Amino acid sequence: MRAVLLVSPGRLEVADIPAPQAASGEVIVTLKAAALNHRDLWIKQGKYAGVNYPLTPGSDGAGIVTEVGRGVDSSWLGREVVINPSFEWGPSKAAQSDRFSILGSPRSGTLAEQVVVPVLQLAPKPAKLTFLESAALPLAGLTAWRAVFTRARLTAGERILITGIGGGVALYALSFAAAAGADPWVTSSSDSKIARATKLGASGGFNYTLAGWGENAAMAVPSRFDVIVDGAGGAGLLALLDLCAPGARIVNYGATRGNPPELPLRKLFWRQISLLGTTMGSPGEFEDMLRFVSEHRIKPVLSEEFPLEQIEKAFGLMERGDQYGKIVISIP
Repeated sequence: MRAVLLVSPGRLEVADIPAPQAASGEVIVTLKAAALNHRDLWIKQGKYAGVNYPLTPGSDGAGIVTEVGRGVDSSWLGREVVINPSFEWGPSKAAQSDRFSILGSPRSGTLAEQVVVPVLQLAPKPAKLTFLESAALPLAGLTAWRAVFTRARLTAGERILITGIGGGVALYALSFAAAAGADPWVTSSSDSKIARATKLGASGGFNYTLAGWGENAAMAVPSRFDVIVDGAGGAGLLALLDLCAPGARIVNYGATRGNPPELPLRKLFWRQISLLGTTMGSPGEFEDMLRFVSEHRIKPVLSEEFPLEQIEKAFGLMERGDQYGKIVISIP
């Protein structure tokens, strides 16, 4: 089968490799579409620990079950499915187990014509979504769901600020918050991305590259924000503290801008602010997310589609940060 191989840091190839074999409890999914995440970019750049080369990356995928292993109900054959990339979460909803891993490293991922996964990782493809749209959902949708609802406990009427709009998690957080009856606002380095976000339900936004953007945000929203969802970290995290309403919750799911400088704890404890971390989500949260998407007819925002053979161009778009929505890969 054709598959993307990361043969060394920074070096990708599309090559013919042996087709996978389904062990007991596993299935073969013949993929119709996959999608990229920043995790794939970090793996490609050699910034992810524990990568064994060569590796087929990719966490997101949707396709058709074409083979089942021993002990798997044959009724799965021929079914259109989406794959939950959150493996071995464990029994606790509070946090993942020590055995937790994400599809695409160390286990071979979805940037291939076929992938083998445990049948427990499958869910029916949302009926109203295409394979490309469905492939854009799993990792970013699950991360946003847990951040917004499990960790932040967002409720209708609350005001939420979502940083870095244009990325997959941020866009899902916006869609989920709007559908739940909250009042979403966004930040971005691009005025055009902010304008596009208002068409998806954002009340407004702020360009964080402009001097004094935090003060402008505080004037625009004097009562501040009940919830802030951030995936960047860095020095910008400190600016978010001044935009918190008393008792606000800040949820962080990533550190694309690194660690913040010294944290001013007085701002944190005096205003009763909760600083919460989150990663991926449990099987139950994956089911809840898919149900919510179907009930509210949420359509994933797709940035650009590439065939598998043009994987370098797809990664290039993500490296430049020019995408708005998910970068999707069509697989013949």
